[in-house]
Amino acid sequence: MPKQTIQTSNAPQAIGAYSQAVRAGNTIYLSGQIGLDPGTMVLADGVNAQIHQVFCNLRAVAAAAGAVLDDAVKVTVFLTDMENFAAVNEAMAQFFAQPYPARAAVGVASLPRGAVVEIEAILTVGESRS
Repeated sequence: MPKQTIQTSNAPQAIGAYSQAVRAGNTIYLSGQIGLDPGTMVLADGVNAQIHQVFCNLRAVAAAAGAVLDDAVKVTVFLTDMENFAAVNEAMAQFFAQPYPARAAVGVASLPRGAVVEIEAILTVGESRS
């Protein structure tokens, strides 16, 4: 099945040799997003602001693919401090409706540009979500 790359100026441009997202059939793979403002490419200030910006960036890439965050079936969260996990949970409740996607959270030593959180997602579209 052919791959289609997804690109939008409403999310930060890729920092390297990757696509913001790739669609293969009914599945959309969103690359990890950090809390960069897409207009300035500056990292949001503070943990909560970065988490919020990450979800805004993911939502923008999903929209460019003709999807919404509620199409997510799996989310992977990378945190430099697992103490911030509760803040991610709070944000997820604001950006996703039930049934929530499956999720993994991974503690990491560092992230690009000094970010404290990075999140990637896998979405499915055009299928029943029963």
